[in-house]
Amino acid sequence: MSLGPVHFLLLVVAAQRLAELAWSRRNERRLRARGAVEHGARYYPAIVILHLLLLVALTLAAPPDRPLSFPWLMMWAILQPLRLWVIASLGERWTTRVLVLPGAPLVRRGPYRWLRHPNYLIVAIEVPALALACGEPLVALVFGLANLALLALRIRVEDRALGRRRSVS
Repeated sequence: MSLGPVHFLLLVVAAQRLAELAWSRRNERRLRARGAVEHGARYYPAIVILHLLLLVALTLAAPPDRPLSFPWLMMWAILQPLRLWVIASLGERWTTRVLVLPGAPLVRRGPYRWLRHPNYLIVAIEVPALALACGEPLVALVFGLANLALLALRIRVEDRALGRRRSVS
């Protein structure tokens, strides 16, 4: 069985997500060892399931021989270095969970100099862009809206957990 462009892209995204989860778990262990407290843990499975279902839905909906939509693929591709910039800016504090080190100042380097939640902005654009790159506008709409709802909840949880903190460059 040969892979078409859509399914190859989805394999790349799945590999990327697995690598991010491994990196996140490494950081989680370190943060917890330093006393970090998790917030919003009960919502975390919904986020994981949404992203898993997005990949499954696209795999099932898109025929393997369908060409990718170049403009949307480029949009998705442009977001990837921005995602890495976010991860690098947060360093060991980047995780897929909301883990807060008591008393630690907020990070204000990289994109955090200008935006409070640059990672969530990237993900809000990335989910529909990926689906549209695969030629699936209905998947883009459904998962884009579901993702926005979960991101709104996560931002509230994170803002509450962080409270007001001093900044660090």
